[in-house]
Amino acid sequence: MIGHKWERIVIAIIFLGFFFGCGGLRYSDLSPEAKDFRPQRIAVLPADARMFPEAKGSVDRLFAEALGERKWFASVVGGEEIGRRLERDGQLRQAVEEYLTKLDKVSFSDSALSCRIGELTGAEAVVLVRVDYWNYTTEKDTKVGKVGLSLRLIDAATGKIVWTAGHHRASEYRIIKPDLPDVARDLIREMIGYMPH
Repeated sequence: MIGHKWERIVIAIIFLGFFFGCGGLRYSDLSPEAKDFRPQRIAVLPADARMFPEAKGSVDRLFAEALGERKWFASVVGGEEIGRRLERDGQLRQAVEEYLTKLDKVSFSDSALSCRIGELTGAEAVVLVRVDYWNYTTEKDTKVGKVGLSLRLIDAATGKIVWTAGHHRASEYRIIKPDLPDVARDLIREMIGYMPH
């Protein structure tokens, strides 16, 4: 009698471990410096949506909205606003282009350039967004609308990458396709929930 009770308890614990252990982001890496990083002003650079250009405006707008909803930061400058500044401000455009090139080509977060970007945008932290998926596809005979994003949170003063994350979300459908910006909104809110602040 007692043995069966313990078996049930062990099975329940294992089940709960699987159930709660499967949550979270697909990938998340938090640097040790993140525990002391409390930026008040944040800038989101325009999303890297080269593979899915139709996602660009939506992702930039949705990130600014989601960060604003949280009320964690005194100031949030979104990707659309930074994009307009990049068109007008040659110094900012050059600093961002050089920074992103170094980060992409040699995986080096240049502290001088990140500091310059922070000064020109008035931000203590910079968020880089990459669109990994933005499409309708079929997975195991199920039609889905799929959105995937990768994020990097950078301390503008030091160039340190404080947090890196990647995740995706898929919405199943039969006839009526889900609106990808709606899928993205839910994904962005979920990812931001894990972001150091």
